[in-house]
Amino acid sequence: MAIKCFITLLLSIVCFALPAWADFQVGLTAHDREDYATALREWQPLAEQGDAPAQYHLGMLYHKGRGVPQDDGQARKWYAKAAAQGQAKAQFSLGTLYFNGEGGSKDYQQALRWFRLAANQGEALAQTKLAIMYDDGNGVPKDKVQAYKWLSLAATNGDKPAPMLLNLLVKEMTPAQIAEGKKLASEWKSKGR
Repeated sequence: MAIKCFITLLLSIVCFALPAWADFQVGLTAHDREDYATALREWQPLAEQGDAPAQYHLGMLYHKGRGVPQDDGQARKWYAKAAAQGQAKAQFSLGTLYFNGEGGSKDYQQALRWFRLAANQGEALAQTKLAIMYDDGNGVPKDKVQAYKWLSLAATNGDKPAPMLLNLLVKEMTPAQIAEGKKLASEWKSKGR
């Protein structure tokens, strides 16, 4: 009897989840062919129901002004909803809006918070952005070692500008700083992130 109840519950979950996933995919396909009105129509209800990928993509539509008037305030709202659910791309995008002061005031502390959350999930662009913040001292004390750590990780995770930025950074560092940056990157990787 317990197995039958479990199977019934599992099938119920699948039946409710599949239409949402299908609607999201319809939106993604529409977006890929630049039919932003259809993408908006498919993603809006899902985003309002709390679907993090739909919230992120809806934020992207508002941020880029695709299918809707460009509105960084709305982009911030939708990115924040997805970011709060752990969606790394939304965390990076929200951090970028705070960093640039788009959709509200510039806030390096909020940018740092969201970049760090995304970076700790392996989001290479967020790792590069964190490195830049540490190198420039935006919202944090200047720290070449932390900048090296994050650029090294970003390069490993495929961010194209990271290796070039890392080469430039190394020219400004002592051998001891480089060794410490490598150690921090290695420790971060060993934690299974």
